[in-house]
Amino acid sequence: MKRIGIHTIIDYVNYGNRLQNYAAQEILKSLGYEVESIINYPTKPVENGLAFTLKRIVNALKLSPVTIAQKALEKIADRKKRPIYEACQHDKAKSFKAFSDKYIVESDFTLQLNNIPDNLNERYDYVFVGSDQIWNPNIRYGSSLDFLSYVSKEKRMALAPSFGVSVIPDEFKERYTNYLNDMAFLSVREEKGAEIIQTLCVRKAEVLVDPTLVLKSEDWLKIATVAKNKPNKKYLLTYFIGAVSNKRLAVLKKMANDKQLELVMLNSLHDTERYAADPAEFLDYIRSASLVCTDSFHCIIFSMHFKSPFVVFDREGKSAPMGSRIDTLLGKFHFETRKQKLLEINNEYFDIKFTHVAKIMETERKKVFDYLEKALKPL
Repeated sequence: MKRIGIHTIIDYVNYGNRLQNYAAQEILKSLGYEVESIINYPTKPVENGLAFTLKRIVNALKLSPVTIAQKALEKIADRKKRPIYEACQHDKAKSFKAFSDKYIVESDFTLQLNNIPDNLNERYDYVFVGSDQIWNPNIRYGSSLDFLSYVSKEKRMALAPSFGVSVIPDEFKERYTNYLNDMAFLSVREEKGAEIIQTLCVRKAEVLVDPTLVLKSEDWLKIATVAKNKPNKKYLLTYFIGAVSNKRLAVLKKMANDKQLELVMLNSLHDTERYAADPAEFLDYIRSASLVCTDSFHCIIFSMHFKSPFVVFDREGKSAPMGSRIDTLLGKFHFETRKQKLLEINNEYFDIKFTHVAKIMETERKKVFDYLEKALKPL
């Protein structure tokens, strides 16, 4: 049996990451291939020396006294929360690794720039990069490994990877152009990604949905597990990747109280007993929620799968903004009006229809399989 490698971000604390990895695996397995995910970690460039010190000084001088004071207070608050956060992250990583061990076939080696096994070109008939923000220069540092430099060019395939940014920084443009030109088949997850590729190397990349949309809802229900700490009463579920300010927390509490719903907060130190919920429990939490409030791309996808009413909030904090992929998703499925700033005007959070979703999912699913049929031609 021919073998495919999946090169994606390996993140044992991120729900969307683990579930898109699982989905990509199952899609490729359904085509008759043996599939394994390649454990890999990027190498962060070392920033030091006089130039780095001067850059930090210049950036600090740009800050106002008020901003400097705010940052100092934030650091003090972070220090106090650090032990609780680290304990929660440890438990979460443990449950996520158990999920991966159960559902995802991973390589018996770890790929890094200084550790590239000699036999990878013979080991894999094809390697697919994607999905997730594997081409984001801010978190992956423009590594050649993320463009599959370790296998021959005709084996390099893209399965809806994301750049995660709207513009590639100047210092990465030349290498990204070379890397992208060496890919045998190109697809991306957002329209902005297709524009980036067109600009850099005048190639057309197909815009495909995230793998989590390709698996059917019933496929996800097969692995959904009833969460240990799920409430017995109706609840409002929140899942935010960005920060949750006191102002936002007050809004969420009011939304829950207005409908007499319990507030369940995943990925939040306000709700530590549920912090370590694994990806299978994450699915169940969304499936059973009366309302889902989120800034997460994948949380929106699973809300659509399970027909759970959802509200999309702008992302707050250091990780903001990363909205292009969410905008593409909402536009494709005609849910542009599900943004909280629009819904709060008439308090229409629960008024949502999903009757049109299945047809769009089927159309997008076909695009993915048509693309894979072209890409997986005999070498």
